[in-house]
Amino acid sequence: MAVYDKGDLVCLTATFTLASVLTDPTTVTLKVKDPSGNVDTYTLALSQVNNSSTGVYFKNISLDEAGYWYYQWAGTGAVESVEEDYLVVRTRQVGT
Repeated sequence: MAVYDKGDLVCLTATFTLASVLTDPTTVTLKVKDPSGNVDTYTLALSQVNNSSTGVYFKNISLDEAGYWYYQWAGTGAVESVEEDYLVVRTRQVGT
């Protein structure tokens, strides 16, 4: 678990492999749930997710709310994989 400050920009990443070899899935989807329960969905097909190299994907997310943020990367087709994780955002105590 990582801890960030409200207002930080975080880079969420996912790595997809097939038989230990970096491989691009046919589709890539990222779902992000903020502390209020809102879920945003980002896809590679709509160019909302970036592909930095074979099998490696990322998305920058602005953490505009304190609390627990959950996210899920999913690949389908050539690589079938789902990975979930979370991070914690704390309210800044000094400054904005």
